Amino acid sequence: MNPTLQTDLQSLDTILQTTQAYALSFLNEIETIAPGKSFPERLPDTIPEKGEGFTTALQEFHHTYRDGITAAAGPRYFGFVTGGATPAALAGDWLTSAFDQNSTNSSQSAAAQVEIETIHMLRQLFGLPESFFGTFVSGATMSNFVGLALGRQWVGKQSGINVAQEGVATLPQLKVLSAAIHASAVKSLAMLGMGRNSLLTIPTQPDREAIDLQKLEEALQSLQGTPCIVVANAGTVNTVDFDDIAAIVQLRNRYPFWLHVDAAFGGFVGCTPVYSHLLNGWKEADSITIDAHKWLNVPYDSAMIFTRHKSLQLEVFQNANAKYLGDPEADFNYINYTPENSRRFRALPAWFSLKAYGRDGYRDIVETTISLAQQLGDFIEESEAFTLLAPVRICVVCFTINTPHTENLQKLVNQFLEKLVQHEKVVLTPTVYKGIPAMRAALVNWRTTQKDLEITKSELMQVVSQLLFTSIPA
Repeated sequence: MNPTLQTDLQSLDTILQTTQAYALSFLNEIETIAPGKSFPERLPDTIPEKGEGFTTALQEFHHTYRDGITAAAGPRYFGFVTGGATPAALAGDWLTSAFDQNSTNSSQSAAAQVEIETIHMLRQLFGLPESFFGTFVSGATMSNFVGLALGRQWVGKQSGINVAQEGVATLPQLKVLSAAIHASAVKSLAMLGMGRNSLLTIPTQPDREAIDLQKLEEALQSLQGTPCIVVANAGTVNTVDFDDIAAIVQLRNRYPFWLHVDAAFGGFVGCTPVYSHLLNGWKEADSITIDAHKWLNVPYDSAMIFTRHKSLQLEVFQNANAKYLGDPEADFNYINYTPENSRRFRALPAWFSLKAYGRDGYRDIVETTISLAQQLGDFIEESEAFTLLAPVRICVVCFTINTPHTENLQKLVNQFLEKLVQHEKVVLTPTVYKGIPAMRAALVNWRTTQKDLEITKSELMQVVSQLLFTSIPA
């Protein structure tokens, strides 16, 4: 064994204690650390010819990179849709690294059984029936990828084609119908060989991001009975709008399509009776995407794909030529159901968090962050400096700056967000809503409290005041 590696092995207890102390120093200060900041580019260092062990590596990391590690998991990072990590999830993630299990089947480890149990608890949390088979994947992109791959396989079978076996080139032109589809689903179309141009974008309802059902039916009619895929959105990224899934399910009685529901974070309203009606009909979906490193508040990277068609998932992802893995139908193994053969033990942080906080804990996280988002929306609507662009349905506030110089609005929004980051208190992300340059705040972090909301409101007003008084339209 390498002498330095041997020394570190003998000092493992000290290394872990040092790491714990270093991590705690960050976590204890997370509310005061900047939630976002730019980090200057630097020339990559070269690999040392002879390593000097963990302590030297930690010192170098601290000196070079620590100042650039932000509180993206903190209470006022409202960019994208980013959760944090609950204490139990963090502990579970540390154990995941310590155990270092390849989560595949139960013949050599309990990891697969933990995943089966975690999926079972998640179905209960979301109110999904046991008929849905579920697996962990790396994020919403791969979850959408799997769901669309299953839809592609289903469409092929309607014409007697096994796409997984014969290739996508054997499939007649496949159309994917959706309204405010997420970029990760479009990316998946490219990766699956279906192509971005297979997407047929359906208009949304007036002043909504929800699909226009009449336009959807007209598009289905135009396909003249050709099977297709419909992607319904259960929580759009700009305004958390929900398609009428139950009505889309009814259309399936007249038109042949695979129904994939992208509920990356909107699916979590299934845990609260106040908002679960927004998911009416989703139990009849063919596949569902739900992201774990959003509202479940477990560390990156983690998501789930649920489907009522387990056999199709096996057809697509089985290791058909790996005889040493046994019969994929007789011997259950997760690697025959996901894109990955080597799989991190992603279920463990979720298992710990679900066990630690239960249904009530997650209901409280969801309802609390929704309430805070709605309060922020009320503040924006009442402010003369901003314009609320859509109702705050769930956890995202979409708004823009109120200015008569609309021709310079994009520049103004960009300047506002840059100055906000420079203040190192709050982070939002830019967007465009109905052609209007805008910004959005997504509240899904378990740490976010009323105090953070007040800080946020103060920061928004300070920055917009500075901007409007100092910016001269070009």
